[in-house]
Amino acid sequence: MANRLVELHPRRFFLETWRAVDDEARQERQERQAVSEREGASNYDYRPVIALALGAVCLTLMEYFGMSAQFTTLVDGAANDPTSTFFELASDTRESQFYRLIQYGWWAGFRVLGYFLVPALIVKLWFRENLRDYGLRTQGFSEHAWIYGLFYCVVLVCVVIVSFTAEFSTYYPFYKQANRSWLDYGIWELLYAAQFFSLEFFFRGFWLKACKSAMGSQAIFAAVVPYCMIHFGKPWVEALGAIIAGIVLGTLALKTRSIWSGFLIHVSVAVSMDTAALIQTRGLPTTWLP
Repeated sequence: MANRLVELHPRRFFLETWRAVDDEARQERQERQAVSEREGASNYDYRPVIALALGAVCLTLMEYFGMSAQFTTLVDGAANDPTSTFFELASDTRESQFYRLIQYGWWAGFRVLGYFLVPALIVKLWFRENLRDYGLRTQGFSEHAWIYGLFYCVVLVCVVIVSFTAEFSTYYPFYKQANRSWLDYGIWELLYAAQFFSLEFFFRGFWLKACKSAMGSQAIFAAVVPYCMIHFGKPWVEALGAIIAGIVLGTLALKTRSIWSGFLIHVSVAVSMDTAALIQTRGLPTTWLP
């Protein structure tokens, strides 16, 4: 165990990983140059340009069209217009006891679309590369699973401490009816997990892999800026923590060539935060159905 813990020394975990990534990036650029000279083609790497530009478009569309508020506006508009094709559907949706959960389904669905489906299509159809190379490989995951466990334990202690603050307990969970039933709680956490998987793919898979050859380890820090910004509006401590988390999870993703550890950390922490907040306030569900 002591030998494993040495891997987490800042010099080994960060600096040596970054140097190894920079060496790989340098080798990839040299290979592209050799192919260019041999075939007489341009060796310019368009992947960072495409990934960053279209990624910015995805973030913008999710912000302006993929929030619960926009869904509410659409439903209200159709439900208040008897001539609308979707009048009955919108009316039934608005009257549903799961209306708030459906709103979050819209929110999570847009994140799966913008964070995962669109980038995945870009990788397959534009880059013409294997999607598994963008952090989805599971080979070797078990070798680094202990890092996930250790990081989760550290963060869990922090979650327990901050769960006693009013700002934390009133903010989480996003879905305020999560304690109404275990069905509500379970569906909400599945939606939450789906968007976390997609988020990890976007920031630690798609962007890092697309930018690594041109930027080396600096791709981690390029992705940290928008990653921090999507946390604006949450408690300020969490927004600042996203900077550290972005650097750590980005380094871990490049070190393990996988997003799975980061995804599991994210989901485990999120479920723990929701559960801790409910315990501190409204309590956990007591029935299976609402």
